[in-house]
Amino acid sequence: MPPQNDTAAPPPVDLAALRAEIDRLDLEMHHRLMERSAIIERLISVKKTSQSGQAFRPGREALMMRAIAERHRGLLPLDTVESIWRVIIGTFTYVQAPYTVHADISGGDGPMRDSARFHFGFTVPYQPHPDARAVIATVAASRGDLGIFRLDQGASAGDWWNALAAPGAPQVIARLPFIERPDHPAGTPVFVISKPLDDAAVRDEVLYAARFERWRPEAAREIAAAGGEIVCSSGVAGGLTLLFAAPGALSLEDVVARLTQAGAAPSEINEVGSHAARYRRDA
Repeated sequence: MPPQNDTAAPPPVDLAALRAEIDRLDLEMHHRLMERSAIIERLISVKKTSQSGQAFRPGREALMMRAIAERHRGLLPLDTVESIWRVIIGTFTYVQAPYTVHADISGGDGPMRDSARFHFGFTVPYQPHPDARAVIATVAASRGDLGIFRLDQGASAGDWWNALAAPGAPQVIARLPFIERPDHPAGTPVFVISKPLDDAAVRDEVLYAARFERWRPEAAREIAAAGGEIVCSSGVAGGLTLLFAAPGALSLEDVVARLTQAGAAPSEINEVGSHAARYRRDA
C-alpha cells in the first residue's frame, strides 16, 4: 500500500479577490488624496498663502520624509515611496502658492531635470538657466520661486555663492536628496534656494560664505572636527573664498573663533542659508 501524504494542498489562489482588494486600496488612496486637497483648500483660506506667495516648510518636509524612510518595509522600493510623497508635497505646495523651479544647467540639464521632477513633480514648472548666478537673480526677482544648483560645480563657476550674501538675497533652504543612499535615482547633490523664509527655516546645518586673505589646512580640519564641511572653494586675487557648512548649534561668533584659532581669520563672512540634517540610509 503506498504511503499516505498527510500534507494538505494549499487552497487555490483567488486572483479575482486579490485584484478586487487592490482596486479597493487604489480607490481608498484616491479618496484620501482628495480629502487632503480639501484640507489644503481650508489651509489656503486661513493662511492666505496664495497672497504671500510662499508655502514652503522645509522642516516639516524633512520630518515627513525621515518618518517615511524609517517606517518603510516590504517589496515596494523606497525610491518609489519617496518620489510619490515628494510629488504630493511639491504639488500641494504649488496649489497653495504657485511657483517655478529654476535650475542651473551649467553642468548639464539631465541631472537637474531629474532632480526637479523627482522632488517636485511635473505639475510645478521647470525653467533652465545658464549658471547659478542667473538662478539666484531670477529667484530674487520672483514672487516666491525656487532655485536649484548642484554642489559639485567646477572651478569655472567661480564664487557664485557670494551672490547669496547680498542684503535681501535668496537663501539656501534645503539640500537634496534628503534621504541619501547608494544609487539614488536623483542623487545629484543640489541646494534649493528661495527668498528668506524667516520662521520656516531649518538650522540643523548653517551655510557661510567667507573670504580669507590667508588660509591654512588646520582651518579645514577645524571645520570638519566641528561637524561641518567645505562645500565649494574658489581662489581669488589676494586670497580664497569658501562656501562651507557648520552645525547650527554653533553661533557665527563660535565659527569665527574656531577659524581664527586655526590661523585663518576670515576677512568677511556671511550666513547664506541653512538646511535640515540629511537622513542617511545604507541600503
